[in-house]
Amino acid sequence: MVPQILRWLRHRWADDAAQQLPKNLGDRIVRLIADHERTHNGEVRVCIESGLPADYLLAAETMPELLRRRALSQFSDLGIWDTEHNNGVLIYLCLAERAIEVVADRGIHQRVPEALWSSIVSRLSSHLHSGEWEAGIEEAILAVSGVLSQHFPLVPGQTNPNELADQPVIL
Repeated sequence: MVPQILRWLRHRWADDAAQQLPKNLGDRIVRLIADHERTHNGEVRVCIESGLPADYLLAAETMPELLRRRALSQFSDLGIWDTEHNNGVLIYLCLAERAIEVVADRGIHQRVPEALWSSIVSRLSSHLHSGEWEAGIEEAILAVSGVLSQHFPLVPGQTNPNELADQPVIL
């Protein structure tokens, strides 16, 4: 019971995500995504949340299940599933848990083994636990863009139509 109360407090009293992140990180994320989307026709979105909403914390699921459900919810809410080639990827961070989820749409998910997504999550998680937000997010964007470049490269003369905004969602 005590761990649940402590988790509840951590999420409810978490500082606003924008206050926890380095200044101008949003602008750097936009530039990084835009630069790398010139090499593939996939879409990368980043969502950073201070803590989970209360209804998630009241659910009977484990924290990994809750985080995955929340990431899937954001994936849907942001319309990442609605790209032409079904190759959008969400990088979701929950700062209260120092946790990350990567959600790949069906077009890329069927081509990439789960172990690769897990390794990206693992590398970013180690950065988050060390307080290296910016380095971790940048590394994750680069890794996801590398996967997209391998499986959905742009052919000479082709440009990425940029179907989704590059601006991170900070909740």
